Amino acid sequence: MATAAAPLTLSDLLPRTSDRTRSALRTAVLVLAAALLTAAAAQIHLTLPFTPVPITGQTFAVMLTGAALGWRKGAAGQALYVVLGLFLPFYSEHKHGWKILSGATGGYLIGFIFAAALIGFLAERRQDRNLATSIPAMLAGSAVIYVFGVLWLAHKLNVPVSNGTAKDGLAYGFTPFVVGDLAKLAVAGVLTPAAWKLTKKGR
Repeated sequence: MATAAAPLTLSDLLPRTSDRTRSALRTAVLVLAAALLTAAAAQIHLTLPFTPVPITGQTFAVMLTGAALGWRKGAAGQALYVVLGLFLPFYSEHKHGWKILSGATGGYLIGFIFAAALIGFLAERRQDRNLATSIPAMLAGSAVIYVFGVLWLAHKLNVPVSNGTAKDGLAYGFTPFVVGDLAKLAVAGVLTPAAWKLTKKGR
């Protein structure tokens, strides 16, 4: 009798099937769930008067889905979120359309895809199974989001990425969000090892 492969990610703990159609459907459901969770988290928002970038729950959803699904399905979930947001009110504040994706905050949206992929890649290498490695994995994903987000934001606002003033890309797109994102990545970094511990399959 063949031995079942050890789970790489939390999603692998769900019942699996050898039927290709059912397996593809399972994957599609997980990817769609990731997109919908991010869309829901996007509606948790706080607008700041001095920057076009709102505080949202999106990054938390990106970290969790990336870790839970692995790099392929995690990235696919975020890519689907970005695409659906072109047609449905899935972006922050129920906005949608190319104007948002190509606007000042578009870099963050694209960054979500690469961040989920990186976190998922690290999760598949067991980096989400204990606190000492899960928090750095989430931190790495957050850094990816900021790289894409701040660079594009500075371009759209026609300001330097960094010049040490209150009118650069870092001041508009990074500094106001550091504390909140550190809190979100800490929670995500605690939840994933806790989930593995509950299943008793994270060793």
